[in-house]
Amino acid sequence: MRFMHYLRALRGIMARELLRFVHQRERFVSALVRPLVWLFIFAAGFRSTLGVAIIPPYETYILYEVYITPGLLGMILLFNGMQSSLSMVYDREMGSMKTLLVCPLPRWYLLAGKLLAGVLVAVLQAYTFLLIAWFYDIQAPLEGYLTVLPALILSGLMLGALGLLLSSFIKQLENFAGVMNFVIFPMFFLSTALYPLWKIQESSELLYTLAQYNPFSQAVELIRFALYGQFNLYACIYTSGALIGFLIVAIIGYNPSRGMMQRKGGPSA
Repeated sequence: MRFMHYLRALRGIMARELLRFVHQRERFVSALVRPLVWLFIFAAGFRSTLGVAIIPPYETYILYEVYITPGLLGMILLFNGMQSSLSMVYDREMGSMKTLLVCPLPRWYLLAGKLLAGVLVAVLQAYTFLLIAWFYDIQAPLEGYLTVLPALILSGLMLGALGLLLSSFIKQLENFAGVMNFVIFPMFFLSTALYPLWKIQESSELLYTLAQYNPFSQAVELIRFALYGQFNLYACIYTSGALIGFLIVAIIGYNPSRGMMQRKGGPSA
């Protein structure tokens, strides 16, 4: 296989994902409705009860809406990662997954291409949300809109790899909704997306520990610091490690000779 074959396959996978996204406009709208509801409605109600002290990367007191914006960006990436994995389960049931996986290209490359395509869509949604938040007077430094791009990509890859991992274990489409709820809501609410760690620690040491080691928390903190032109080394290392771990297990899960695909009677190479 030559380099052009790899490039052509990647282009085809990404074009297919973008076409699916364009044809499913409700997917774009629903991806924005959830964070906008939190931003416009819930944040307005919580503003007076959840004051946010001066914590890095902020240099002064901030409104609650400003604090949760990085967390809502993480919400977009999280839900998009789960949505992409849902499409993987659907493709497996419809048979198109078999056509993809029997391609002579390495399976890890095909799965990574699928993952990159999903992240591209998620980043477009995230920047659309930032544009709406800008008109709502939630504005980061101008350079932050550039420095946040690598953080969005890395966080999107990590959460997409988690979705890919879940899709390798799910046999039927109807079982996916329950698994999504079991994963998405604990990851989102047990994180720094809606409240800082010190507030969680005030109520429960156990919840504080779980939130601290939640990969989604570190992804949100990576985005939060990057949005203000700062680099959070610990969050970057933690998110990168989670990405590598999730992706390795997902690739093994899609290996018909060793993974879950064989046990479920999935496509064989």
